[in-house]
Amino acid sequence: QVQLVESGGGLVQAGGSLRLSCAASGRTFSSYAMGWFRQAPGKEREFVAVISRYSNIKYADSIKGRFTISRDNAKNTVYLQMNSLKPEDTAVYYCAVDTSTRALEFGTGDYWGQGTQVTVSS
Repeated sequence: QVQLVESGGGLVQAGGSLRLSCAASGRTFSSYAMGWFRQAPGKEREFVAVISRYSNIKYADSIKGRFTISRDNAKNTVYLQMNSLKPEDTAVYYCAVDTSTRALEFGTGDYWGQGTQVTVSS
């Protein structure tokens, strides 16, 4: 059974940092693209970042220069390092995986985690 489990969320002051992790289990995901999305209260879920099986990376414009996505295939884990956090980054952050990088960029995915809350206070 495939399972994605996010961790690392929490409450942080504006300007602070958090590192999210998403551990995947149930199969090997080295041939999958892995990505992060977020959903703020009252808003639709939005794309944050994706890393392909070849470690090609794409970011949403809103977080470029502040967030860094990375992966460790040996650990079946994808990370999101978030620096210079802003109150508008407050959201539930979800990880997802798909065999298609483009599918993740468009917000679809084969498997999704349950999400981890990130709250940035001003």
